[in-house]
Amino acid sequence: MRSWRQRRRVSQLDLAIEADVSSRHVSFLETGRARPSREMVMRLAEELEVPLRHRNRLLVAAGFAPVFPEREVRAPEMESVRLALDKILAGHEPYPALVVDANWDLVAANAAAAMFMAGAPAELLTEPVNVMRLSLHPDAMGGRLVNLPEVRAHLLHQLRRQAEMSGSGRLAELHDELAAYTYPGVDLNVVRAPGPADILIPLRIRDGDRVLSMFTTIATFGTPVDVTVSELAIETFWPNDEETAAAFR
Repeated sequence: MRSWRQRRRVSQLDLAIEADVSSRHVSFLETGRARPSREMVMRLAEELEVPLRHRNRLLVAAGFAPVFPEREVRAPEMESVRLALDKILAGHEPYPALVVDANWDLVAANAAAAMFMAGAPAELLTEPVNVMRLSLHPDAMGGRLVNLPEVRAHLLHQLRRQAEMSGSGRLAELHDELAAYTYPGVDLNVVRAPGPADILIPLRIRDGDRVLSMFTTIATFGTPVDVTVSELAIETFWPNDEETAAAFR
């Protein structure tokens, strides 16, 4: 609990106020001088925005059984979730859309998303396919990004922050792996500053003799109580100009 509080940069007093308990009680819980109830673990975890997977671990550490189930996406109980994902992916065509888990491993994608995998080495397309690795690998999309320094800086910052906020060692290792990629002839330190007309940092990808420009949105499920569902994210790609829209159509 202390590590999660420190990760969120919250003091014992601030956490106590938000959870409506005394700071002395929070201190006693962190040092093991007091044993929390299941309800107290759940309340503190909620205030600290601890991911459901780690809330289960907190409950086990406190001597309670996990309360949040973790089902496979293909499980019969997940049919409504699968139908929703399929409808979103299909409805977004002709533009690319994909679903990833907490580790940025690919869960599902529509037909248009195949462009991101074109020309990638076979080892990058072996399950689980990691979308972040595919995006920055120099032999995959990383070698096709016209504005690689800007996109790389943004993705690495995003990945590092996610690793810090989630406490995921796997994401931290992935960040270090991607940060070590080299791109001959590309100066990664030259990042163009946004101009007055810029709204978003687009993905500018070479596709044959043309350059496709896109931006993305990311959506998650609201009020999840299943670990798997809580970790799913839907990323949709949108054309940034009419030439890109026409190319996809």
